[in-house]
Amino acid sequence: MAQDQNVAAFLMLIRKCEGTAGPDGYRALFGYPAPGRTFTSFADHPRRKFPFTQTDGVVNYTTAAGAYQFIRWTWDRLQSRLKLPDFSPESQDKAAMELIADAHAMADVKAGRVQEALDKCSSIWASLPASHYPQPKRSLQYALDAYSDAGGSLA
Repeated sequence: MAQDQNVAAFLMLIRKCEGTAGPDGYRALFGYPAPGRTFTSFADHPRRKFPFTQTDGVVNYTTAAGAYQFIRWTWDRLQSRLKLPDFSPESQDKAAMELIADAHAMADVKAGRVQEALDKCSSIWASLPASHYPQPKRSLQYALDAYSDAGGSLA
């Protein structure tokens, strides 16, 4: 049971770091919670593109959406692999867990080795403390607090 709670807590950690832990987080478009940055239908990834300025000053574009800010091509790959029927909260959670597993971090998550899991997932989510992306990152303490607040147990 603790393993399942640790997975749920790690998913919430990601949402807190990505800024999508609010009530409309599963409907979030890039830039949420700004007005108009949610979508209405869970039928599919919303596929909207938004410009943003990276921390290095370069203008980039993203299709990030949902609680885990999936970009369109990542979502399409996971939806096909997992045979997900839609972009519902349940499908988004399954896809996020698949990304964690792909990063070889699921055993760390279940065991409460949060820093190790964060390091392994840092190439997936730009907001994680060890991320190499030129985007704002959360501190390790912020991530650990989010995990503990969600009921996760540290190793």
